[in-house]
Amino acid sequence: MVRLVGINHVALEVGDVDEALAWYGRLFELELRGRAGDRMAFIDMGDQFIALAHGRTQPPDRERHFGLVVDDKEAVRQALVEAGVTVSRPPSLDFHDPWGNQFQVVDYREIQFTKAPEVLRGMGLELEKTEKAKAELRKAGLS
Repeated sequence: MVRLVGINHVALEVGDVDEALAWYGRLFELELRGRAGDRMAFIDMGDQFIALAHGRTQPPDRERHFGLVVDDKEAVRQALVEAGVTVSRPPSLDFHDPWGNQFQVVDYREIQFTKAPEVLRGMGLELEKTEKAKAELRKAGLS
């Protein structure tokens, strides 16, 4: 059987790519990897990326969501609240963007997901896992 290794990218549908870049840019430090005209933009996340695609037509997500890993979950919560975005109660951090995409924000230090040290260095990040996350990695045989 073929094994799943990871996710290269996720594509999110938005109403307007430039508006989406501006909206997400108020919340996150963005590095644009590239564009495909006015229909798509690619936001860099080290060795992964998010593609923003023009043309959201479905209603807001209810259960479907995108788990986004950040270096400071509470700073994201603060930025969302300051922007007037409705967020879930702590410790969770869930929100919808203006186009109905649902996000679940998690802190890199608190989860099993691990970037290679050279990728973190290339991103200018030094993040240490919590003891709980390290224990989960050991239990899964991944440390």
